[in-house]
Amino acid sequence: MRTALTVFAKEVIDNFRDRRTLASALIMGPLFGPMLFAFVINLSIERSLDDIDRSLQVPVIGQQHAPNLVRYLNSHNIDVAVGPETRDAAMQAVTAGEHDVIVIIPENFGEQLGEAIPARVELISDQANTQAERDARRVRTALHSYSQEIATMRLVARGVSPQVLRPFNVDEVDVSTPSGRSAILLGMMSYFFIFALLMGGMYLAIDTTAGERERGSLEPLLSLPVTRDQLMVGKIAATCLFMAVSLLLSLCSFYVALNFMPLEQLGMTPNFGPRVVVAAFLVLSPFILLGASLMTLVASFTKSYKEAQTWLSVVLVAPTLPILIVSILTLRPQLEFMFVPSLSQHLILVDMIKNEPINALHVAISAGSTLAIGALLTWICARLYRREGLLG
Repeated sequence: MRTALTVFAKEVIDNFRDRRTLASALIMGPLFGPMLFAFVINLSIERSLDDIDRSLQVPVIGQQHAPNLVRYLNSHNIDVAVGPETRDAAMQAVTAGEHDVIVIIPENFGEQLGEAIPARVELISDQANTQAERDARRVRTALHSYSQEIATMRLVARGVSPQVLRPFNVDEVDVSTPSGRSAILLGMMSYFFIFALLMGGMYLAIDTTAGERERGSLEPLLSLPVTRDQLMVGKIAATCLFMAVSLLLSLCSFYVALNFMPLEQLGMTPNFGPRVVVAAFLVLSPFILLGASLMTLVASFTKSYKEAQTWLSVVLVAPTLPILIVSILTLRPQLEFMFVPSLSQHLILVDMIKNEPINALHVAISAGSTLAIGALLTWICARLYRREGLLG
């Protein structure tokens, strides 16, 4: 045990002198996720709120044929502007990106309304453009509201209650909580936590295997009076330490970043206080051993530093695949999912963010299965280091 601790201390000290390892473990891994997440979420929220508040300028062809409609649009924060002279010119302007939305009112619009014939209004937009589609949705909503008002006035003029158009009303009851709604956006945080965790130990795992083989320092190390099992345990333990530090920094960075996100404006209250940060660290901790042993195992088969980097980049992506699949399918936590590393941690973290009761059995199975796989991979690494062809 003391020998393994000596190897552990040696690897930690050596890699604290390596700027690349420190940058990966203490800066790149922990801070990249929170900074990217905060930037994207803040940008999305600001654009959503701006779309609601900002005045939208829309060119309208044939304004003189529907003055009441034009006044209605202006009263709903849609500024009517002069549009192109012809329909073809309008199509070209939208295609070229000069305008996002153009409304065309035909000459017979007023006549058709007077005769109670469904009038036709044309809305030209590029639905492949996200911003144009949002603007078109605002205009479309305003036009539908104006149409409903005309229909209501026609019924009242004929002595018919507008209620006949609505045989029944649907009352929606939302049982979600502000914390539950926040999970829609924050559920993807587990991806960044696992990414930070793996990034924290990636360069150390490479350096203690392919790096030492490439520098020629592995052979003198193996000649020391240390069993190869102890050597491997010390190397993996050092990798685990860097991964744990990276994970803790990532959790703390997200905690700070969430305080600068205006989620309350969307009716969301993230449940990610200090207690959840500690609980999330404990839930993700079993994955540290699995990640460290997996990266060490993969790097042990490579012949050079660059080759190890290439293969470990795949390892960084692999644990996120189950999370992406579950996110797309919107599956709820089930007992069998708890046997899948990364996926089980993700599902438990989502429940934490939602402030829902945590199933103790799920946590136990998640931790046990992840630690078991990590221990198995560590044993395989130790067996691998007993090979005579290790130096080649």
